[in-house]
Amino acid sequence: QVQLVESGGGSVQAGGSLRLSCAASGYTYSSNLVGWFRQAPGKEREGVAAIDGDGSTSYADSVKGRFTISKDNAKNTLNLRMNSLKPEDTAMYYCAATSRRYGLWDAFSLQKYNYWGQGTQVTVSS
Repeated sequence: QVQLVESGGGSVQAGGSLRLSCAASGYTYSSNLVGWFRQAPGKEREGVAAIDGDGSTSYADSVKGRFTISKDNAKNTLNLRMNSLKPEDTAMYYCAATSRRYGLWDAFSLQKYNYWGQGTQVTVSS
């Protein structure tokens, strides 16, 4: 059984930083497309960042240059470093994983992701 567990969320002021992590059990991050999504109240879930089996990455335009996605294969964790946070980054953040080696053209296709964490809240105040 696959389980994804996020950690690292919290409340910060604008301009601050946070690092999210997602620990997996029953799943190995090394081969398949995995990513981070977020959902703000009243809005649809949206893709934030993704990384494929080769380590190539894709980012939403709104976070490019501020967020960095990475995998730690030794610890089997998926990470998201978030710098220069803005109030509009406030949302519940979810890690997600696929069961196939999809390419980055599927980076933010929600239906491709089979496994989801429970989410971690990020709140950025102005």
